[in-house]
Amino acid sequence: MSYQTEPAFNHGTPEKTGILLVNLGTPDAPTTPAVRTYLKEFLSDPRVVEIPRAIWWLILNGIILNTRPKKSAAKYASVWMKEGSPLRVHTEKQAVLLQGYLSQRTKAPFVVEYAMRYGNPSIPSVLRKLKEQNCQRILVVPMYPQYAASTTATVTDIVYRELQQMRNTPAIRTIKHFHDHPGYIKALAGSINDYWMKHGRPEKLLMSFHGLPRYTLEKGDPYHCECRKTGRLLAQELGLKPEQYAVSFQSRFGRAEWLQPYTTATLKELGKQKTKRVDVVCPGFVADCLETLEEIAQEGKEDFQHAGGGEYHYIPCLNERDDWMHALTDLVMDNLQGWLAETDAAALEQGRLHALAMGAKS
Repeated sequence: MSYQTEPAFNHGTPEKTGILLVNLGTPDAPTTPAVRTYLKEFLSDPRVVEIPRAIWWLILNGIILNTRPKKSAAKYASVWMKEGSPLRVHTEKQAVLLQGYLSQRTKAPFVVEYAMRYGNPSIPSVLRKLKEQNCQRILVVPMYPQYAASTTATVTDIVYRELQQMRNTPAIRTIKHFHDHPGYIKALAGSINDYWMKHGRPEKLLMSFHGLPRYTLEKGDPYHCECRKTGRLLAQELGLKPEQYAVSFQSRFGRAEWLQPYTTATLKELGKQKTKRVDVVCPGFVADCLETLEEIAQEGKEDFQHAGGGEYHYIPCLNERDDWMHALTDLVMDNLQGWLAETDAAALEQGRLHALAMGAKS
């Protein structure tokens, strides 16, 4: 087996700790070719679609990649920001802010980078970038509050696959989930309360999470339970009664049964009941993206109001909120214990001189 070429190393260079934020992914542009490239990578992952490979290959390449990219490109175009894809823009800003927040908590050398599981910047390219900066320890932070095999596990899959290509592997830690982290729950509640202070309160708050096939729950995926726990803790933090909120699941795809209740069906039912106002929040996303800005903010509004509902408000994701960035900093610091020892410059220099005396090249 041939390994990747190791980056040049000079004795005396301080070791660093890398923090890698990873989000789902995005096409490079809101165009049909770019979306097709992105969807092919995303939907080819066997953890994302658990259908026998031969059958799924025919469906994906024969139908989906010939019909869906054009429609999806139009949807991406409707939410695309001046700086680029919303998900990438927000994730990049979160990485920059985290670098600043962490620098206030430790003087140990560290580097914060971000990557996308599908699309760019890719996880392998950013791992190599961290190695080039002499990161001997890397904390991988999948930005999914609730664990699912089709999200969090796909990140660790590719991280460890990339490590197999390295001769000198860094130490790796990963964060599995943070669905019940107190700071995350308080940040969500703070975001909702801030919105209500400006716009008043709704008759019903709908907490909509990304959906998964029902069989994932039956096969042992904890995602459904973790979403439910997040919803319960958030309702408690907001002081809501059971009749004042509901939990649902969006983005159903195909004919199989998915986690219920479905967001679309719930919004239509609330509309039929002539609900005066519904607010929708997506606690499973820490950064706004196509799914929140188009499916929920736009399509959800149509479903609700066409069924007879009144006002419809979408409450944005946490994005770069100060309380969320503090919570993320706490989460990272908790998982870096023992790694962020302060660098002793004198000891470092002594080690360099000893290495030189033993015949090492400077």
